[in-house]
Amino acid sequence: MAIDLLNHKLDRAFDHIDASGNGVVEREDLLGLGARILVGFGESPTSLPGASLVDSFGGIWATLSQTLERDPDFTISRLDFRTGMIAAFVMGDRYDAVFRPATVAVAELCDGDRDGEIGPGEFRTMLSAFGVAYDDVDEAFDRLDRTGRGRLTVDELVLAASDYYRSDDPNAAGNWLFGPL
Repeated sequence: MAIDLLNHKLDRAFDHIDASGNGVVEREDLLGLGARILVGFGESPTSLPGASLVDSFGGIWATLSQTLERDPDFTISRLDFRTGMIAAFVMGDRYDAVFRPATVAVAELCDGDRDGEIGPGEFRTMLSAFGVAYDDVDEAFDRLDRTGRGRLTVDELVLAASDYYRSDDPNAAGNWLFGPL
């Protein structure tokens, strides 16, 4: 595994969660990211898609706290985030059971008309919730749109997330999920 690349991607994921920039994240920060996504798509946390997102983000936090052997109300440093993510989701066996459902929930929210496809505007809304710079969104979309159709499928977005969090290939398209590394 290319540790420098993986650490860089996980640090970026940490920064998406640590919206306050205080150097630690807690459960509320992760749920806050979920709330920003829901607000961006005008979805209620009590709707079926909203509840799926909230539950899956809660599952990620519970898995991290269990992996790090911490109380669920803990704060987590950048280094511990890396350690927990690698142990649970990159090298461990919890990606498909816990993390993938969260990526599916986000991708399905992006597909507002439920046609299985995500357009550039929907992708921009998602990346805005993650705090990605506006100027990076178009290039990220183009890099992920491997067919050049101007659309991503829900499955392509889920695969991109898997590449981002688990691939050690520096040329993996999923590395562009949140813009240039």
